[in-house]
Amino acid sequence: MLNLFRITSILEGISYLSLFAVTMPLKYLADIPMPNKYAGYAHGVLFIAYILIAAIFWFQKKWSLKRGFILVIASLLPFATFYVDEKYLKPLKSGNAST
Repeated sequence: MLNLFRITSILEGISYLSLFAVTMPLKYLADIPMPNKYAGYAHGVLFIAYILIAAIFWFQKKWSLKRGFILVIASLLPFATFYVDEKYLKPLKSGNAST
């Protein structure tokens, strides 16, 4: 479950940044809307997957409300899913963090 959450977290972050940095400028500055449509679909699926997996993981690990809130809010902020991976998920993989 941890590996799935880490991969989903990173992919969701990449899809979010690709929307802002690549496909939205293509859509609004170069009048090329198609990449934005497909990146948007991908981001939507990854966003929903991230939220569902975060909720499952939060309850499974019995983490505090604060930590659960951070997991959910991270999906709304650019680069925040990378922070969650580095701060909360990666240490679990190496066994250096408390559950």
